[in-house]
Amino acid sequence: MKDKKKTPRVGQKSRRRFTKTLAAALVAAPVAASAVGAQTTPAAREPKAPPNPQTTPTPAAAATTTPTPTPPKPSPVAEAYAGVARALYGGQLSDEEFARIKRDLEGNVRASERLRAFKLKNSEEPDFIFSA
Repeated sequence: MKDKKKTPRVGQKSRRRFTKTLAAALVAAPVAASAVGAQTTPAAREPKAPPNPQTTPTPAAAATTTPTPTPPKPSPVAEAYAGVARALYGGQLSDEEFARIKRDLEGNVRASERLRAFKLKNSEEPDFIFSA
């Protein structure tokens, strides 16, 4: 048997070449990032503190001036979801657990309403992260 030495084809990269390229990229990345950061002008950077800091009110003054917000009325969709949860799992949940689930459902319904209200153009592509 002849002992043939495997050589990579012209368009094919070897593992060693790939590893060397990857190592070079990892070494060069911080250098490139610091070079880009050095090119930023001082005027473009954000200030360290706000120009007019607000004084914080004392707890006694805040309690007298701030009315307590009333929780918004639950939406009918959230009430329906809570009814389904009560029918399916009512015997296994305490009143406190069910109240927490009801609040979570209301928050989810409000979040979905906010997302649904944001209109997209037909030309806008979805923003997603693909990972394998």
